[in-house]
Amino acid sequence: MTNFTCREADCGDIAAMSEIRLSVSENILSDPSKVTAADYAAYINGIGKTWVVESEGQMMAFGAAHRSGLIWALFVRPGFEGRGVGRLIMRECLSWLEQAGVVRAFLDTGAGTRAERFYRAQGWREIGRDGERVDFEMSLAQLRFREF
Repeated sequence: MTNFTCREADCGDIAAMSEIRLSVSENILSDPSKVTAADYAAYINGIGKTWVVESEGQMMAFGAAHRSGLIWALFVRPGFEGRGVGRLIMRECLSWLEQAGVVRAFLDTGAGTRAERFYRAQGWREIGRDGERVDFEMSLAQLRFREF
């Protein structure tokens, strides 16, 4: 699977997004019932924007951004890491936020995870740490000068 496509998600994608979210080995939900189909639908239907990456009909990853600048989700199906799909979704999220006039994106992730290393490599700046979580931000003004 070397060719993949990125598209906006629709409500028909929720089951596959939830499956990916629950399959990851890092940043595991302590209570899976806290992220519901309604939460995914809210991002798809207006509080933000959601994208999926597919290859040969299989969803490899998804990501969602909130209008506030929050990157709510960026998850890659185990076995598909390191293929550029995370960068592709991140670029979609950040470009959409920039076009919407947001000046600063932010997110948090587990400390010591691949995700933490990924965000640092993509130019995110650590702004805080609370126990096992790391808070990051990125100025969207720098997007014009940077290719992911």
